[in-house]
Amino acid sequence: MTSDVLTLRDGRTARIRLNRPKAIHALNTAMCTEILAALEAWRIDLDVEAVLIDHAEGRGFCAGGDIRMLAESGAKDGAEARAFFHTEYRMNHRLFTYAKPIVAFMDGITMGGGVGLSQPAKFRVATENTRLAMPETGIGLFPDVGGGWYLSRLPGRTGQYLALTGHRLDGAECLALGLATHYLASEALDEAKASIAAEPQRIDAILTNLSRHVPDARILAHREEIDRLFSSDTLEDVFAALEADSGEWARQQLATLRTKSPQTMKVSLRLLHEGATMPTFEDEMRQEYAVGAHVVQRHDFLEGVRAVIVDKDNAPRWNPPTPEGVTDHVIDQIFAPLPDGEAWTPA
Repeated sequence: MTSDVLTLRDGRTARIRLNRPKAIHALNTAMCTEILAALEAWRIDLDVEAVLIDHAEGRGFCAGGDIRMLAESGAKDGAEARAFFHTEYRMNHRLFTYAKPIVAFMDGITMGGGVGLSQPAKFRVATENTRLAMPETGIGLFPDVGGGWYLSRLPGRTGQYLALTGHRLDGAECLALGLATHYLASEALDEAKASIAAEPQRIDAILTNLSRHVPDARILAHREEIDRLFSSDTLEDVFAALEADSGEWARQQLATLRTKSPQTMKVSLRLLHEGATMPTFEDEMRQEYAVGAHVVQRHDFLEGVRAVIVDKDNAPRWNPPTPEGVTDHVIDQIFAPLPDGEAWTPA
């Protein structure tokens, strides 16, 4: 039986290759456990000078996490979902704090858990195939795996815009926003990986030398609108700003937001607001784990998965159905810290 994740040595580097192509390499608990174990072994291996993360085959780097399992668990006691989040966030934190340089190749779909795998890396390579997004509000979830940390640190209000709408960024846009450090043609990736395996001390130079012309970053044309229309941390204000704007772009964003979960859009805005001043990434993970443990058992997540993934009718019935119906008390409950014995801890 082939493993869902391959961990191997390549020259003076070690490699993590996601190997679950039928699920676009979506992460499950066993994959996160195996990656954690490999990172721990390589941490003290003097022959490993860098770590490369990519996917073995298929059309995407990583489409996220095992959403079906999370929903099935959430409909019961939530224990399996919490175990997944706990392990995944330990992996995210280990990557974030890793002493050896990590290179993530974001070739193709990079969403949810794929963002959590790639963004801690010192070197993040985008290509013409990259499609990066945090689309969780569309299924009643929120941008986790460090989303509150990474998105809150993007220019202006871009992070809030991405968190609420789930907008997909291409490779050039990732580079312009700092979510990627380099832009390579996909046909150059094999050469990049081989060169890095031979000379891991020259990663930046290798990637820079292989970089080619970068297309225009289309999102930059809307920066003024994004910063103006998404300026508030209050969801009702964002809706009001979009409703008052007569432009076509604003109308499109308003239509998009009306399909998302009002509850988890409010969760996302608070997550980014607090994430911007979170003292450490460990603190961010601890908070996101508590929020995830609560959200995964709430109606909107179970309904969102039903509508988008199970029945595929794309007609979720959110409860409450409007931003006004989501009270501050409900959001406070979702953000309540877990008791010491249940809270997230790093590996």
